[in-house]
Amino acid sequence: MKSIFILGSLFMLGLTSCIGTVSTKTEKASSERKIIMPEGYNRGLPFTPGILVDGTLYVAGFSGEDAKTGVIPEDFETEVRQALDKIGVILKEADMDYKDVVSVQVYLTDMELFERMNTVYRTYFDEPRPTRSIMGIKSLIGPARIEITVTAKK
Repeated sequence: MKSIFILGSLFMLGLTSCIGTVSTKTEKASSERKIIMPEGYNRGLPFTPGILVDGTLYVAGFSGEDAKTGVIPEDFETEVRQALDKIGVILKEADMDYKDVVSVQVYLTDMELFERMNTVYRTYFDEPRPTRSIMGIKSLIGPARIEITVTAKK
């Protein structure tokens, strides 16, 4: 009987010592999101160009149409450069650049354009280059032949 009393007392003592360490404050459940919206990038489209969450930037997919005219250039290399340049503006607005990119997704409507895309791509990303996925797809909106999206982290 004495040992049951001692065990019970020790149990209660343990519980009371824990009471002071339990926090009554609830932690913030969600991370703060910062919208990255460079001037001229909100042309009434139903998406956000970039969202920064906990130091990670998620960039929407961009095709290579001219930012001012909306025209897709006939020259494919120019189309690739314009897509990557628009992504560069989003990166800059988030105080990042191409070296901060950790992952790239490229969508091509014609896989025969892969090497031409790669030639331009190499001029934007130095070693070690980010991870990359390339997908051949049937089509994009309008006459675009490429769309690129990235994820970046400082």
